Amino acid sequence: MKRNAFLVYGLAGACVAIGVVLLAACAKPYHAQTERYVFVATNIDLPYWQEAEAGFLDAAKELGVRAEMVGPKGYQPNAEVVVFRQTVEERPTGICLSAARPEIFQAQIDKAIADGVPVICVDADSPASKRLTFVGTDNNRAGRESLRQMAKLLDDGGKVAVLTIPGQKNLDDRVAGVADALANFPAIKLVGILDDKGDVKVAAEQVFDLLQKKEKIDGIICLEASGGSGAAEALHALKQEGKVTIVAFDGDPATLDLIEKGVIAATIAQKPYVMSYYGLKLLDDLHHGAVHQFKDWRTALAPPMPAFVDTGTVVVDKNNVKAYREALPAHVKTR
Repeated sequence: MKRNAFLVYGLAGACVAIGVVLLAACAKPYHAQTERYVFVATNIDLPYWQEAEAGFLDAAKELGVRAEMVGPKGYQPNAEVVVFRQTVEERPTGICLSAARPEIFQAQIDKAIADGVPVICVDADSPASKRLTFVGTDNNRAGRESLRQMAKLLDDGGKVAVLTIPGQKNLDDRVAGVADALANFPAIKLVGILDDKGDVKVAAEQVFDLLQKKEKIDGIICLEASGGSGAAEALHALKQEGKVTIVAFDGDPATLDLIEKGVIAATIAQKPYVMSYYGLKLLDDLHHGAVHQFKDWRTALAPPMPAFVDTGTVVVDKNNVKAYREALPAHVKTR
């Protein structure tokens, strides 16, 4: 009798198990094969953007969706606008955008949103547009940190110059942060703001020309990735390595090498991998209506996501550069 009971229960359990498998097989997948996300970046040749691409593709792999990074080679804001416009016309599931110049992207972003293509800004914002959120660094705070690091290195104060790209909002915010922090360090004097156009050679030329004027410069604050290497080139050409302190920005391989050699004192490293990883995940949540505050993001008075996600920075110097490099996963290795 017990044997028969076990047979009955065993058959019932097997049927339930088979039913679950069949239901799962018939259930609609959460992600469709047509889902495609695109990241439009400012300069895909930079190691910074290659790190961001790794985060974007890793998030896509986890979610089971398609993803790619596109953009111009070299800092070309107008060319990036063309790439963005073409991407919108392809009607991807969502777009992450680093807006090189916010004013030239505003109308294009607004048009994409009106057409139902969600756009979030990552790394560089266009705040006056209808983009849905910004994921990236608190750039004013990063600028203040750059000045604070320089003040720490120049114990007795001194004259500093800044390398940046005027007109790019995230960098303008960093310049504003440097200016704000000057009030706390009256012994530091800002003597010039130089446009390096996001190019190592231009940065080197700008610093070379500045130092050739014979005005004493004690430090150079670089607020974008190319500036540190460019400033180091100029110092090397003038045999002034070690005589002028460099605080760089971002963690590209050349900058980290120069920190290890003692040529660059420190860098303010952003987290491009983190930015793009969460950028894609926010777009995916939006597409699938994962946050149920509103019925549809297209008709909602506000997007169902944070207004700003601050991914933070880390100060890298000779004391921790080895540990910083060793902590990076294989696909973001900088050697």
